[in-house]
Parts: sequence; C-alpha cells; structure tokens
Amino acid sequence: MTTSEILAALDRASSAVGDLIDSIPADGWAAPTPCTEWSVQDVVRHLVGMNVVFTAMLDGSPMPERGPDRLGADPAGAYRRSAAALQAAAALPGALQRSVETPLGAATGVERLRWRVADLLTHGWDLGQATALAVELPDELVEPSLAFVRAQLPGQPRTGRFDEPQPVPDGAPAIDRLAALTGRPVPWPR
Repeated sequence: MTTSEILAALDRASSAVGDLIDSIPADGWAAPTPCTEWSVQDVVRHLVGMNVVFTAMLDGSPMPERGPDRLGADPAGAYRRSAAALQAAAALPGALQRSVETPLGAATGVERLRWRVADLLTHGWDLGQATALAVELPDELVEPSLAFVRAQLPGQPRTGRFDEPQPVPDGAPAIDRLAALTGRPVPWPR
C-alpha cells in the first residue's frame, strides 16, 4: 500500500467511524458490544486512546499515560480531535517510512497505520452492531484491510487480542468477513 493510499484509507475509515459516533444517542453509550467486556463508550474510549498512541508513534512524542479518561463530556468531539491529530502526524515528512520499536516489535508508520485502519473498521462494525446504526464501510475500503489482517494474523498471538475466527459466508460483505476473521460472530446476536 502506498503512502497516499494508506493516508486516504485512514481518512475514510476515521471519517466513517466518526460519522457513526456522532450519531450515537445519549442512551446508547452503555450498550453492550461484540467486544464482550466493552460497552459502546468503552469501544470509543479505545479508539481515542489508540489514536493518541499511534499519533505518538508517528510524531515521536512521548507515549501517553494509560488510564486517563480522554472522552470527557464530548466523546464524539474527543474522537474527532484524536483522529485529526493522527492524520496530521501521519502526514509529517518521514513519519510513514520511519520504523518504530514497540512491545509488538518494529514496524514502519505505513505498517502501523494498516493495523490502525483495520482496527478502526472492525470497531466501526462493532459500534454499528451495538447501536443498530448504519455505518458506511464499503468493500473497496475494507478489502485491503481484510487481506492485510488475513496475512498478518497467522504469525501473531490471538490471546487477549482476538478470538478465534468465526464462520461467515464467502459472499458476505468485506466488513463482515473482517469481523469474523477477528473473532466476532456474524451477525452479532444482540
């Protein structure tokens, strides 16, 4: 995936998920999600937190502290601000070519963003399932992430990160196939 392609995919995935988050009703934040231990608010908290972590990896700033509530009274705004900061960090000269060492190993910014986009898309699916809100995750956006995750997961531990793959029809939308590959039952039984 080229630099411009990953930046475009990040922008599209971030925007689609942001549009969904903007639509979550006040009574929807406590709803359960396919991430069995997380509510809708917890998933959004994870998305914001990971945007902050990826921003630090790309712009070279110190890693953020774990634990603080980054959502505050405006979770949708917190998400949009974190997504904009990540997009800006990704656009910095050399950010996508530089290799960064983390507990998961060394990877370039492009490789990190490929995981970030896959995570955004998968959790966008989670939020859509949990809220019954429509999310625009077209196949042409999801297919590259599905291929990437399919190629990467066999060499990575699933414990604590992903459940075992779930069955899904071959002709299912790419987002359903990505969700199933990462251990979500499709469709998710509410």
